[in-house]
Amino acid sequence: MSASDKLSAGMDKAKGKAKEALGNVTGDDEKVAEGKADQAKGDIKDAAAKAKDAAKDVFDR
Repeated sequence: MSASDKLSAGMDKAKGKAKEALGNVTGDDEKVAEGKADQAKGDIKDAAAKAKDAAKDVFDR
């Protein structure tokens, strides 16, 4: 997983956790949902980067 892919995924997850926490504190269900969506986006980026690395490993053999 490239450093930029890892950073991007991590940023999305962190941003999502912050939004979710803010939404929970303020009672803003929409902000909670946005936070969960951002976290899911980060998880998807992580999975895509890992799949990309796995494919690269296969073709590098």
